Amino acid sequence: MHNPVRTTLALAFPSAPELTEEDIKRFATNMSEDFAFEQVVKRYGEKLKSHALYILRDAEEAHDVVQEVLIKAMREPRFFEPDFKMQAWLYRVTRNLCFNLVRDRRRREVILYSQRRSETGGSDPLDSVFMGERQREMLAAVELLSEDHAEILLLRYYEDLSYAEIASRLGIRLGTVMSRLSRARDRLLAVMGRDAGLLEAS
Repeated sequence: MHNPVRTTLALAFPSAPELTEEDIKRFATNMSEDFAFEQVVKRYGEKLKSHALYILRDAEEAHDVVQEVLIKAMREPRFFEPDFKMQAWLYRVTRNLCFNLVRDRRRREVILYSQRRSETGGSDPLDSVFMGERQREMLAAVELLSEDHAEILLLRYYEDLSYAEIASRLGIRLGTVMSRLSRARDRLLAVMGRDAGLLEAS
């Protein structure tokens, strides 16, 4: 039997023709799951990497995330079932892993920042908002938003970018950043059912 981690994740994800989920599931039924999974890697690997890179802005981290996602997919018993939403699952797991990395990065930065601030007796109220249990609630709520809204909140609150830095990162106008962030915060508050004071901009 052939597998070696599904042919080393189809040789680290060169692309394949635009197969549909139904095509791939037919391969799993009529040929083999190994072959079908190789098509999954070729069909989605590079797209998932681009999605991860968009969030993480680090090519090595993005590659590692996609490898982890594909290994999780390989171990997911429902993956080739007829009603399983393959693409949606892949993108959701990719986003979750990326958000976890950003959260951990932000937490390390906050710890270092807090240590520096403690030397001068200062503090930043946003640090306490996005740490611990409250931060996990935020991440869970952000996952329910549209990609545009999730992204701009992530850049503002987890990467701690200024409006100007966000505008540069996304290639949009400063006014667009402000209006999109405002809509995203409103939507997040609606999802969380929280008080508007929770997301006061710094």
